[in-house]
Amino acid sequence: MHNFAHRIRILKVAAIGCALLAALTVTSVVRAQDAPTPDGPAPAVPRAKPEMTVDALSVVRVRAHATADARSGRTLGRNREGTGVVIDSSGLILTIGYLITEAEKVEVNTADGKVYPATVMGFDNATGLGLLKSLVPVPIKPIDLGLSSEAKERDMVLIVGFDGVAPAYVVSKRQFVGYWEYLLAEAIYTAPATVNWQGAALVSKEGKLLGIGSLAVGNAMGPSGNVPGNMFVPIDVLKPVIGDFIANGRSTAQSRPWLGVSSQEVGGNLLVVRVSPEGPADQAGLKAGDIIVGISGEGIKGQADFYTRLWKIGGAGVEVTLDVLRGNKVENLSVKSADRNAYFRVKATY
Repeated sequence: MHNFAHRIRILKVAAIGCALLAALTVTSVVRAQDAPTPDGPAPAVPRAKPEMTVDALSVVRVRAHATADARSGRTLGRNREGTGVVIDSSGLILTIGYLITEAEKVEVNTADGKVYPATVMGFDNATGLGLLKSLVPVPIKPIDLGLSSEAKERDMVLIVGFDGVAPAYVVSKRQFVGYWEYLLAEAIYTAPATVNWQGAALVSKEGKLLGIGSLAVGNAMGPSGNVPGNMFVPIDVLKPVIGDFIANGRSTAQSRPWLGVSSQEVGGNLLVVRVSPEGPADQAGLKAGDIIVGISGEGIKGQADFYTRLWKIGGAGVEVTLDVLRGNKVENLSVKSADRNAYFRVKATY
């Protein structure tokens, strides 16, 4: 408990004024002629080289409407819009998973304005990717998958959304930790920032797909610099699970234990900023304002360490003991974890 007492002293200072998320600044738009003057420092917008074309690239606009009782509706809304990337001639379309979570209706639009109904093939919580299939194959050529592992810092790339193309640079490749129990060992970060990044294609100069757009970020180059940019889920993480996606709608690997906790890292510990209603943590009595300082009596070293150790305990359904700081007292809280997929209210789209 001496270690916890030391952490308590740190938290009394660090927790003051702690915010859930910093506002994310977006400093560029998809079309150069619409771009405002950047408000802060960022890499200059690169000029696309002649060989960097997207003539053969297939992107579509994705519109999804979530169910009326969607549990994700509070944070994502019911009407969602972004980009999908055609990866197969039969109509398979890759996008970012949160666009289609709990969707009851999905349609895709091609550049000529035609609308095609689509069905949700599935989404993978570990990677964050989602897969659709157009019920009528879209008459455009699919893109080839590249090797995101070969992308390097300073590589010129194209960010292709449903309404335009933005040239950019890869500015870093590093771990990404999400406050919603999400962790990527290595994400791809680009700058300058662009809009309409949700599900957008990250394309190499050879015209191959390197990643799928996930977020706008304020620190694309890392903690040492405040350079706005975008984070992409690397395409390599799709390859081990795409067969399961198509056959089963999800990965058949053992589901990770999920608690339903949104948190902010503070002094190496986790400040709980939200619990998912009726989720495992909520049912166990965890509340916003609680501070998670350990698992089963052992202190933690930030979000990444917490997630890694949580997922090593066992599969979904395993009992997890959290060491929770409330006031000046550390309490042990037992939480029966769950499968995140079972929490969402999934409805067949077509």
